[in-house]
Amino acid sequence: MKTATPAQSRASYIDPAALMRIKNLQLRAKAVVEGFLSGLHRSPYHGFSVEFSEYRQYSPGDDPRYLDWRLYARSDRYYLKRFEDETNLRCYLLVDLSRSMGFGSVNYNKAEYAKTVAATIAYFLTLQRDAVGLITFDQTIRDYLPARYRSGHLHRLMMCLEHQLAGTETDLGLPLEQVARTARKRGVVVLLSDLLAPVESLETKLGYLRSQGHEVIVIRVLDPTEVNFTFQDEAMFFDLESGRELYVDPQAMRANYQQRFSEHAQELSRACSSLGIDVYDLTTDQPLDLALFDLLNSRMRRGRQVARRRRI
Repeated sequence: MKTATPAQSRASYIDPAALMRIKNLQLRAKAVVEGFLSGLHRSPYHGFSVEFSEYRQYSPGDDPRYLDWRLYARSDRYYLKRFEDETNLRCYLLVDLSRSMGFGSVNYNKAEYAKTVAATIAYFLTLQRDAVGLITFDQTIRDYLPARYRSGHLHRLMMCLEHQLAGTETDLGLPLEQVARTARKRGVVVLLSDLLAPVESLETKLGYLRSQGHEVIVIRVLDPTEVNFTFQDEAMFFDLESGRELYVDPQAMRANYQQRFSEHAQELSRACSSLGIDVYDLTTDQPLDLALFDLLNSRMRRGRQVARRRRI
């Protein structure tokens, strides 16, 4: 699993608890992206410029027919017009909205956090004129939007993310199969889930996507209490997906739980590593800016990295 590295950027992290008090999902995403961009002056990465405009600077070999001479007269620099159908990449966001994502030990649950991460990535990529698609799922496909860049598409994507949890079980294979069937061009697939499912079947589906040339990034969204198992008192625990109730003594179960949790994480990491897939853990008490760092780092992992700043 990927972890934070020492600070080299000046990114301004926003407390997730404060951010989640913003009711409108698109405004949340805008706040995160603007805070993220305020700490990055110029991207060293091809295809991920953080200076957004409708033009790009002329390079030798470019078609001079698309030079903007009026802009040249004002700036004394050559710029090419960029058109709405010009995109750097196609990104497919796969968001788990099963009942297990409804767990939360803070004032919001994993699903709200994951939806905000997805909205943030979508907003960020749309600013760059990249095509973004969305699949929300539980045991079935809930919403499907093809990867596009056009007027109104981001708003439709945000509206789909506003839908509430409805399903019970999780089928991680369905959204991966959907992308494999419908994505005609290679792209980036970002899976947002707690991944509380068997690794074996997930590995097969992920392997099929990789064989088609897609880049895959897995962001595992977890609640802090799931990671640390900080429960102290004996209580009835309710399984959000199966509906089963189980009486648990945390003191007696903690060691076994942490061992099994660690084994599952290691198995997931092994499976993804063998396929060339990056896995990032995000707990719901962490700033959402980290998701953008993880996206950039994964895309540019063969070059320099954008360093996360340690939270003090």
